[in-house]
Amino acid sequence: MAGISTHVLDAQRGRPAAGVRIDLSIREGDAWRFVKSMTTNADGRTDGPVVAAADAKVGEYQLEFHIDDYFKTLPDAAEPFVDDAVVRFSIFDVKQHYHVPMLCTPGSCTTYRGS
Repeated sequence: MAGISTHVLDAQRGRPAAGVRIDLSIREGDAWRFVKSMTTNADGRTDGPVVAAADAKVGEYQLEFHIDDYFKTLPDAAEPFVDDAVVRFSIFDVKQHYHVPMLCTPGSCTTYRGS
């Protein structure tokens, strides 16, 4: 499996974060070019790959997780400290899989290269 995938976990509640908008951009020269938006499903994942294996190219990518909008929809959530979490990363080998999970609370977010 290659390409790019992601999922979002609401670490405060200990469950997937459904309905989080994620924007994908790629770097072209000195600027970021918006490619598409997707939204997480009930499992906190996108319905398809962020970037399919056949479409993956060596380069710089950006995922913008709109976690502030997600937390603002919850009735008991604190006011978000982090608004949009932006993760920038590079693909060096298109044969590898790049999984970029986001773990978030209203006050923090973290990511790592998953499997």
